[in-house]
Amino acid sequence: MNLFEKSEAVKEVFQQLATESQQFHEEGGMACVSGCGFCCANPQVPASPLEFLPLAFDLYEKGLAEEIANQLALQDELGNCIVYRSKKDDETQGFCGSYASRGLICRLFGASARKSKYGQKELITCKVLKEQRPEEFALVNSRINSGLDIPMATAFYTRLYDVDESLNTQYPINQAILIALELVLRFKFYEEAE
Repeated sequence: MNLFEKSEAVKEVFQQLATESQQFHEEGGMACVSGCGFCCANPQVPASPLEFLPLAFDLYEKGLAEEIANQLALQDELGNCIVYRSKKDDETQGFCGSYASRGLICRLFGASARKSKYGQKELITCKVLKEQRPEEFALVNSRINSGLDIPMATAFYTRLYDVDESLNTQYPINQAILIALELVLRFKFYEEAE
């Protein structure tokens, strides 16, 4: 499987997650707060290059891959996700500048569950949602442990491992995006040279 085919396989995983997430949101009634970028404003968010291959190919097609790769390579310290667009007065408020090509971590947050050390399912979300909507959070956790369908994060990470285990190493988000961009730029260079 070449790099483009891996990107397409990742998109298939994303599509399955979108279907399951939509059903969960419709039935569970809980989603991220509109306009919140609390998670996006964390430079330590862990991600893999594989989950950002679709973004890297999209940026390449738009003629932005090299420019963004250079911006990331020149960063002295970790910054917020390169595609996150925050408000000037509050970096925890904003939006994703490439929502359709966001990574798996971005898609799972607020739309999937993990198992606690006690074997209970727990919605993967942030402290903002837990603090602003504690009753809804508790109710959703109760419902997912009583049969409400919710995507399980581990199942989707496993599906990505099946696409390419070596590209699933976790890095801070911008580093993962940079690696994905470098891979796509190299792939396209050799593809065009043929």
